[in-house]
Amino acid sequence: MNATTSATPTTLPSGADFGSLPLSPAVLANLQQLGYERMTPIQAASLPLALAGKDLIAQAKTGSGKTAAFALPLLANLNPRRFAVQALVLCPTRELAEQVTQEIRRLARAEDNIKILTLCGGTTMRPQTASLAHGAHIVVGTPGRILDHLSKQTLSLEALNTLVLDEADRMLDMGFAEDIAEVVRQCPAQRQTLLFSATYPEGVTKLASRFMRNPQEVKLTERHAATTIRQRFIEVKENERLHAVGLLLAHYRPVSTLAFCNTKQQCRELVAVLQAQGFVALELHGDLDQRDRDQVLVQFANRSCSVLVATDVAARGLDIAQLEAVINVDITPDAEVHTHRVGRTGRTGQDSQGERSGWAFSLASLDDMERVARIDTMQGSDSVWQPLADLTGATDAGSEPLRPPMVTLQILGGRKEKIRPGDVLGALTKDLGFDAAQIGKISVNEFSTYVAVDRDIAAQALQRLNAGRVKGKSVKVRLL
Repeated sequence: MNATTSATPTTLPSGADFGSLPLSPAVLANLQQLGYERMTPIQAASLPLALAGKDLIAQAKTGSGKTAAFALPLLANLNPRRFAVQALVLCPTRELAEQVTQEIRRLARAEDNIKILTLCGGTTMRPQTASLAHGAHIVVGTPGRILDHLSKQTLSLEALNTLVLDEADRMLDMGFAEDIAEVVRQCPAQRQTLLFSATYPEGVTKLASRFMRNPQEVKLTERHAATTIRQRFIEVKENERLHAVGLLLAHYRPVSTLAFCNTKQQCRELVAVLQAQGFVALELHGDLDQRDRDQVLVQFANRSCSVLVATDVAARGLDIAQLEAVINVDITPDAEVHTHRVGRTGRTGQDSQGERSGWAFSLASLDDMERVARIDTMQGSDSVWQPLADLTGATDAGSEPLRPPMVTLQILGGRKEKIRPGDVLGALTKDLGFDAAQIGKISVNEFSTYVAVDRDIAAQALQRLNAGRVKGKSVKVRLL
């Protein structure tokens, strides 16, 4: 990995200590407590520039530590005693906005009473307006909803000193260019702007030239070690593509797979095929409403869905742990996007040698060979091919169907009812007698709580919860 930058002050080597940065002792102590020991490459390359007040264009993908790379500078610019919005972070999706908010909250612990609000679509405006009326230091949100609040004058950016555009390329892909332009128009001219993008298409360059002052560039060229992600290309005829996904799943049996399609229609068709074959598969694309999207993501993240079939835009901003495989159902025309897709596996799983490992399968027809050649050029190596015929014995009668280890229960009641994960865990273990090891991830949303339980106890847990109590109250529970 290498970083190129055209700026002073000098960027730091990857792995440098946070103590080498101009941060307060309280911030450094908090970083140590949170487990931030050494800087990731994007942090080492961008933090000295951003903390010096420079406008910055940084190329970095999800999972690279980029949130801290912009959160620490915006926190350094804050005056906690001034109760006004001083920093705004624009994100392409609600899920990414919520992840970013949580991370900034953790990093802001060194300073008392920093208030951070998330403003995204998919929920009503009224609670957000009420929160804004009580004041905030930092706002994280999606361009459309931020614009809604600006137009209704429920959000003021007069005191803003830091603007962050996170995953700028995807915001452009999703059609947010004009919304971003209007939001920026309402920001003070004297501000610091930090732009982060996984890829660097022409649109990002145009965006930067419109809104930034002499921006410094940090580009990280990253290659995944061959030992980490095992890539296989499989030649298919067009009419074999969807069937080949089922063969791969049955042959390799990954617990958790993210399958990428280039179109929403392809997503729908693949999910229908996989469900007909007995796989627990769900789709994620731009046509889903927010409630359905939330439920799909909860089930995939808590391992009660084996396969998530998604478009690139819909999957952006997701950082799913324990992802065993990625399948490129369609070859993307953009070699950088291919690298981004493939890099999602191999983040957490380890093989017997202790290396992070994961599978990446790409289905290519003869018409795709030019795209495959571009990927080879970018990755600096020739593709490894596997014959489709190798997988034909994978679905023999008698082989167990691939089933996710967990099942999701939805409890009607969430943050509004002041339910916390500990309340649900306590109800299941102390009150109802289940073992804590049988309970998976618990996610509390505004109106619903989702809990993953072992498949073997799902029916029993559903029955006992419906007959029991959570936080002293009877609850309604259903199987998702």
